[in-house]
Amino acid sequence: MKLLYTEQAIESLNEALDFIAPKVTDKKLSEIRNQILDKADTLIDQPLKGQIEPYLEHLNLEHRRLVEGNYKIIYRIYGSIIYVTDIFDSRQDPYKMKE
Repeated sequence: MKLLYTEQAIESLNEALDFIAPKVTDKKLSEIRNQILDKADTLIDQPLKGQIEPYLEHLNLEHRRLVEGNYKIIYRIYGSIIYVTDIFDSRQDPYKMKE
């Protein structure tokens, strides 16, 4: 399996990190980023490990989610590619999730 990040996922991750940046050290920010990306990397060996994401079921694309700390990693599998489609702070309103 191959893991790819959409532009949306990268933008969302950067927005989430920018939001907490004033509250944490650069080292901590880097640690959080690495933890999120490391968690996503685990999908390569176990792509079905995440739960179905109920807020996106209406799209019928079988989006799944992993949680790392306060962050949700939203992804879907298409063929042999795992697309990470969004990464966001799970404390935010789930209805803000982009389709």
